Amino acid sequence: MKNQEKEVSNVSRRKFLASAATLSAFMIVPRFVLGKGFVAPSDKINLGFIGTGKQSITLRRAFASQEQAQIVAASDVYRRKLDFFAQEINKFYADKKGADQYKGCDIYEDYQEILERKDIDAVVIITPDHWHAVQAVAAAKAGKDIYCEKPLSLTIEEGRAMVNATRKYKRVFQTGSMQRSWDEFRQAVALIRGGYIGELDNIKVSVGPPPLAYNLPKEEIPADLNWEKWLGPNKNYSHFNEKLNPDINAYWAKWRDYKEFGGGMVTDWGAHMFDIVQWALNMDNSGPVAVTPPDQNHKFLTFEYANGLKMTHENFGVGNAIQFNGKEGSIVVRRGKLEVNPESLQNKVIDAKNLGIYHSTNHYQDFLEAIKNRSKPVCDVEIGHRTASVCNIANIAYELKRPLKWNPEKEVFINDKDANKLKGRELKKGFKLS
Repeated sequence: MKNQEKEVSNVSRRKFLASAATLSAFMIVPRFVLGKGFVAPSDKINLGFIGTGKQSITLRRAFASQEQAQIVAASDVYRRKLDFFAQEINKFYADKKGADQYKGCDIYEDYQEILERKDIDAVVIITPDHWHAVQAVAAAKAGKDIYCEKPLSLTIEEGRAMVNATRKYKRVFQTGSMQRSWDEFRQAVALIRGGYIGELDNIKVSVGPPPLAYNLPKEEIPADLNWEKWLGPNKNYSHFNEKLNPDINAYWAKWRDYKEFGGGMVTDWGAHMFDIVQWALNMDNSGPVAVTPPDQNHKFLTFEYANGLKMTHENFGVGNAIQFNGKEGSIVVRRGKLEVNPESLQNKVIDAKNLGIYHSTNHYQDFLEAIKNRSKPVCDVEIGHRTASVCNIANIAYELKRPLKWNPEKEVFINDKDANKLKGRELKKGFKLS
């Protein structure tokens, strides 16, 4: 093995670059594409942040703490948030021992300027959901690896476009469903996959409601906010209200409550909890085959999988949680807490790897390692898309108020033109997903 590494290290960089140049003009070769043999140990993965709102605080700290990466640029259409981000990250590196070579965080209003920089290896997308697909596809075309917040996409078609672009341009893509890197959720998945509570009878997912049509009153646009750019790919204009884009230290922005920008709590928290269900059921490349909204026979919106297993969108007394009910026991899992019946399973040691369960303990490090290894991370774009699709078909059923049959292989509703129209949306002129 050492001789092989020595042989690789002796390959001249000039020859490598000459070989790379023979690739298709449409293929952009990042510094990490051929692995560790061509990367100096001192090299860091350069990150550009697209979006600097409240969630960026968590992600800024998470990625800045990774020694193998550095944040070198950020973009946002709201200048005060952008300035705050740059101020904080510059201070972090200024206070960090050995960071004297850091040149500072460059800031831009237009995210395209980040994509044009050849020295940036990957982007972290933290914009509202209505922007995700356009930005992710553009990033893939620009040769950037991508970390994108959940829920992955506003519509089913946009999610598939993100998958297609990722595969076409051979990008590494991590969906921000970080619960896949948390112990309590991995243990719950292992218990289900291992059959420790027997065959499943039903599943309950407790997350909030579907979205509303935008109905907030019109307010004056702040002088340092480019509202037209914030609306971005949305074809129809929506007036400004502070609740859509509040101060960085205020509450979570309410754009997620309105279908013009997000999918309500069905997608916002559902992207976390339905994701764990999909993982536990080994459905990362598929999904339910039917969804029924509440009616005279169904108190709660109900999904059905091909094997007959049913899952309800139901508040069972614990918020943002999942209840798995099996023939030999039950599991309730939420952030920081795993409750198992029988109790003897609470600390059961399980060989998760043998069950085909990807093991990650740090979602951000996992993404960076995948960049270096050119591998799929714990929550690859296909996984994020499939989970978002579960949430989106629920919202479509809520909107149409009737049962729907879903073909997860072809990603179409069966014999329902109205439902299929809602799989996508028309974008504003000048924006595209290809």
